[in-house]
Amino acid sequence: MRTIDEINEKIQAKRAVVWTVEELKANVVEMGVKKVAQMVDVVTTGTFEPMESSGAILNLGQPDPPIKIRQCWLDGVAAYAGFGAVDLYLGASQSADYSGSGEVSDLEELREMRSRSPQQELGGGHVIADLIAGKPVKLRAIGQVTDCYPRASIETTITRDTINQFYLYNPRNLYQNFIVGVNGGDRPLFTYLGPLQPQLGNAVFSNPGALSPLLNDPDLQVVGIGSRIFLGGGIGYVAWEGTQHFPLQKRLPNRTPIGPAATLALIGDAKQMDARWVRGCYFKSYGPSLMLGIGVPLPVLNETVVERCAVRDEDLVAPVVDFAIPRRVRPNFGLVSYAQLKSGQITIDGKRVRVAPLASIFLARQVAETLKQWIEQGEFTLTQPVASLPSDRPFLAQDRWGAQINLE
Repeated sequence: MRTIDEINEKIQAKRAVVWTVEELKANVVEMGVKKVAQMVDVVTTGTFEPMESSGAILNLGQPDPPIKIRQCWLDGVAAYAGFGAVDLYLGASQSADYSGSGEVSDLEELREMRSRSPQQELGGGHVIADLIAGKPVKLRAIGQVTDCYPRASIETTITRDTINQFYLYNPRNLYQNFIVGVNGGDRPLFTYLGPLQPQLGNAVFSNPGALSPLLNDPDLQVVGIGSRIFLGGGIGYVAWEGTQHFPLQKRLPNRTPIGPAATLALIGDAKQMDARWVRGCYFKSYGPSLMLGIGVPLPVLNETVVERCAVRDEDLVAPVVDFAIPRRVRPNFGLVSYAQLKSGQITIDGKRVRVAPLASIFLARQVAETLKQWIEQGEFTLTQPVASLPSDRPFLAQDRWGAQINLE
């Protein structure tokens, strides 16, 4: 029906018809797929959820005399320094070290750093969010002394404006569906989904369902390597397949997966991001993470795009997984629809269980709406993917036959 170049011409002329994916779903019910496909040019999707497989690359610039950094802490959080002399990678889920090993110089500084997080815990996600917000971050680094890098250590304060490069490179974002966590055991469990109460006391899901970017493009027909996206309030791109990318997951007749499937690796300039859409967070007795707002525009190239985007929460399912079993493969209580999950309760073995989302549905809608406004105003054009994402990746586990496993 149309090409990305034709859509971009309309965007630049501010004539493009852009709907959020929720608007599209409602209009398909009223008008049908064919008529909607003739009307709309771009559909915007969105999510705002924890994405712990995220991180930032920073280039500090050399001091005088120069240094070859081999250990480094940013507000007490260790950053990886095993490549360029002043290049760092700060992981979102790296915890601050409060052991007194030297990266925090005194008790007063420790108290100040801990007070910056309402959860009283600090991690890489908080430091990334602070830098994006323009806040100062304390840096301490130890160098390997060489003839060309004679400096042994440095302590200073950095901001996003005093370093050369500061960009997010996230190895795994935007799960194309995920699980619902419950706890069938007899004690509370603290997980990457948050606290799970014993005896099926609650359930937690993390995907926003019908708003979710990749559930509206289940076969990855329009999203690919090089796709331009909304990332943390700025412009980002799909860099590669994400880690644990598993497009071979079992699927429903509507092509949506019944559990974790495709993932994306994303990249974007953190200096242009907005602190509203990038927030550090902490999961009790589990660790720190990063909340990210991500929006993906889907170009309406044909009717199939609209048909896939018309999928509703009642047409999407996720498996209910029991975290009380401490194994990689856990038993589950079957599949539930996202319509059931968003109702606030589900039934498991005849018991009503209250449900809460880990993703913010409210902010996911705002991501999709913000991206829609950018496109309508001619501020955001689409890109043609330079390559498709792989559709045949298996999931390889590290099983060791005969290994002794201690589950205590």
